[in-house]
Amino acid sequence: MPGDILKKRKIAVLGSRSVGKSSLVIQFVEDHFVDAYYPTIESTFSKGINYKGVEYDCDIIDTAGQDEYSIINSKHAIGIHGYVLVYSVASRNSFDMVQIIYDKIVSYCGTQSIPCVIVGAKTDLPKSPTLRQVPEPVAKEFAESIGASSIETSAKQNVNVGKVFELCLSEIEKRSPRNQEPPPSSKCLIM
Repeated sequence: MPGDILKKRKIAVLGSRSVGKSSLVIQFVEDHFVDAYYPTIESTFSKGINYKGVEYDCDIIDTAGQDEYSIINSKHAIGIHGYVLVYSVASRNSFDMVQIIYDKIVSYCGTQSIPCVIVGAKTDLPKSPTLRQVPEPVAKEFAESIGASSIETSAKQNVNVGKVFELCLSEIEKRSPRNQEPPPSSKCLIM
């Protein structure tokens, strides 16, 4: 039965330094929150995800933090099925960086869009207006403008963590060839 076939997917988690990428991934894969911050070089985690009755074998690549000078290269494009682009709701700069990273990946891949989820992390921070620098509607508007999903999370409180990866699989599957409309048939006939 086709629904029983294990599907392999690679998901890259990208964003500025210290926005919570590793905390998000570790909470999802290992079910615990890591309080200490250790800069990530790059780690790959594997986890099975059941999405719409299909079991996906996912490799989740937790990348080092990016900045405007980081080079997005082939390892961030070749063989990657979907992207989780993370910013901190307490950092406007990290949100701006998500937009730059998105543009770099699209440019590198030579496509008009990529399957991705825009993730606002650290919603557990105190709800002070001075701490929150990225209102949720601003992130949603950006995500809609690029045809992506968006969600806010707290790895610390395990809020919406699993949903991030379900949304990413949804974005991947939306763009997979079998879910695309067939091209219109040509009226030209060659004899």
